[in-house]
Amino acid sequence: MDASDIERLFRREDGSYLFSRWGRPLAPVVFGVEEETLGVIKGAVEAVCALCGHQISETDPELGANFMWFVMRDWQEMLDVPNMDKLVPDLADLVTRLRDADANQYRAFRFDEDGAIQACFVFLRMDKALSEMPAESLALNQAVQSILLWSDLAFRDSSPLAIADGTTVLRPDVAAVIRAAYDPVLPVMAQDASHAMRLAARVSQAERTAPH
Repeated sequence: MDASDIERLFRREDGSYLFSRWGRPLAPVVFGVEEETLGVIKGAVEAVCALCGHQISETDPELGANFMWFVMRDWQEMLDVPNMDKLVPDLADLVTRLRDADANQYRAFRFDEDGAIQACFVFLRMDKALSEMPAESLALNQAVQSILLWSDLAFRDSSPLAIADGTTVLRPDVAAVIRAAYDPVLPVMAQDASHAMRLAARVSQAERTAPH
């Protein structure tokens, strides 16, 4: 990927550039799935964190859990979860919008005073399309889309995943951007598109030094 390709991953529909990464270890918790699926989701989160050298924790000292997954059959279930309205502002309006759009997924982020990701809430409505996806693919897709604040357009037309030898994997170009984004020299949040050039330089350097 060159700088313009990377810039498109973080340039939003309104034209603004906005990048953010996690500023604290991820403390995941999952609601609404069977026991065996918990291991699949945990494995996906661990794999993405290992890719970029980020940490996972049992608990977040401030929030308890800061990476929360809610899996449901109908968006109406969100209204039945105690205190959900404290996690997600304007919850009733959001549920109406999701239902009207026939959406099957939604992610909400919170940020700290430095603009780093402080928490992420993943909501999945298991419609026919999501139910037919292998659990590993679904979990990896959500983990990838939650590890950075991507543009709302980033993966609208193409998935961050690919099939290699019959196995679902993270696309190498997307993996390279995630790895570069967690370079400790780079800021945790950026609103200037020149940031994409710094990411591109690190991706290019990694490609030149990778063993062949």
